[in-house]
Amino acid sequence: NIAICKKYFEKMAPLGLILEMEIGITGGVEDGVDNTGVSKEKLYSKPQDILKVWEGLSPISERFTIAAAFGNVHGVYKVGNVKLRPELLEEFQKFAEEKLGK
Repeated sequence: NIAICKKYFEKMAPLGLILEMEIGITGGVEDGVDNTGVSKEKLYSKPQDILKVWEGLSPISERFTIAAAFGNVHGVYKVGNVKLRPELLEEFQKFAEEKLGK
């Protein structure tokens, strides 16, 4: 996914466009894709994945966002099956700051 995003982002950056890269799997059923049986661990991005996206896209432009999965779902899902972990977003930021020295 990073290689595909880089390809498009290289074309978008000169136009001043912003790219959002979603990483991880989103739970639930949306657009005919059913992720309800996916392993729970896959519903959460890993800090290393965030860093890889940053390393791949930041040399092109700073005009991108990273949509990390923290247990979020789209579409239809069973009530009670969602365990949001927004604290992961802060952990991802701290991990990246530590690795990048910023």
